[in-house]
Amino acid sequence: MSQEVVVTAVFHLVPGKREALEAVLKSVIPDVHEEPGCLLYALHEADENTLVFIEKWESRELLAAHQRADAVARLNAEAAGLLQSPPEVVTMSALPCGHQTKGQL
Repeated sequence: MSQEVVVTAVFHLVPGKREALEAVLKSVIPDVHEEPGCLLYALHEADENTLVFIEKWESRELLAAHQRADAVARLNAEAAGLLQSPPEVVTMSALPCGHQTKGQL
């Protein structure tokens, strides 16, 4: 059985492009929420020029399918010119410890 994975995708936007990038990122959320294996796909603000998706997927295989999905292709195409650099994506596996519900995402 595959282990769940947590992902962060950090977007450093071009100053002055906040509203445009936020609209692009928000536009893909409903489609991603419907993808097989999506347990969490939530947009967060880190600072005025940084937006972050925090994601949780049932398995690395389903995450890989998401990365090939139309929603991601659309996001990448529409975000072109709005980002200072490519998104910083980190994929993680939990090392649970402590309280059962507080020791892992």
